[in-house]
Amino acid sequence: MHLDGDEWNKAFDSFTQDAWRFEAQPTYTMPQEAKSLARFLRGEAKPRDHNSRWHERVRAYVTSGRRIGRVRIVRQPLTDYQRYQFAWGIPGNIEAGEDIRVLDVTNQDYGLPLGGTDWWMFDDARVVHLNFRPDGTQINRETFEGDIEPYQEWKRIALAGSVSFAEYVKEHG
Repeated sequence: MHLDGDEWNKAFDSFTQDAWRFEAQPTYTMPQEAKSLARFLRGEAKPRDHNSRWHERVRAYVTSGRRIGRVRIVRQPLTDYQRYQFAWGIPGNIEAGEDIRVLDVTNQDYGLPLGGTDWWMFDDARVVHLNFRPDGTQINRETFEGDIEPYQEWKRIALAGSVSFAEYVKEHG
């Protein structure tokens, strides 16, 4: 089942304990980020309210006792979009309460699915695919109806192989 708009927000917000994302695209081409990405690439300062709606949501999840996190898959050299995430996106998300880790697959893929699909796992029981075109444009979001054991294992592998965002930045500048 495809999830759009209010259906996606309702499905997302319904998790009770843990929301976790496997984030593997080198670039995300998102219309709502185009102006911010262009500003970043021009070397302009980050706006004070950058990503504030997401930060409010994350704070609300954390305040209610729920956890939210992700592992960001990267290869060296980082893409312009990844550099933008690292400078403008991830620090504020962490400050809001999201646990973000980085897994560098430059020299090893860890047996993880690194194609055109990212996914969210909710409460280790429900998976939603985020499907992308090669240019990073999202095609759709769809509920996964099959066996989630491989996703649970991929989550375990990604968490075990990753490092905290702070540690990654310290090691790789």
